Amino acid sequence: MKKLLVVLPVLTLMLVTAAVATQGAAVNGWVTDSRCGLKGTSAAHAACAKKCIAEGAKVAFVPDGTKDVLIVDNPDSLKDHIGQHVTIMGSTDRGKKTIHVDSVKMMAEAAR
Repeated sequence: MKKLLVVLPVLTLMLVTAAVATQGAAVNGWVTDSRCGLKGTSAAHAACAKKCIAEGAKVAFVPDGTKDVLIVDNPDSLKDHIGQHVTIMGSTDRGKKTIHVDSVKMMAEAAR
């Protein structure tokens, strides 16, 4: 019982820290569609992504250096950035594999 009283607060603190870490962070990545996912992480894929989204695929975001395909829960925020490499400020829900975009900026060509 004593161990539980010690472990429970530590575990709670770790979970709260993890939840806060996924909110408000700037993340670089590609705006693509849910059908192509990882295959859509290039500017050459922009036309295909726009076509897939028009046909019903969801707007997705693939953070650089990951294999995560996050569905954008507010897709209108990225409607002008399909197929582009961007920096997003927002919050993710890793359990649901979604991202909520608060703001978006185009990445400079030199930074790519």
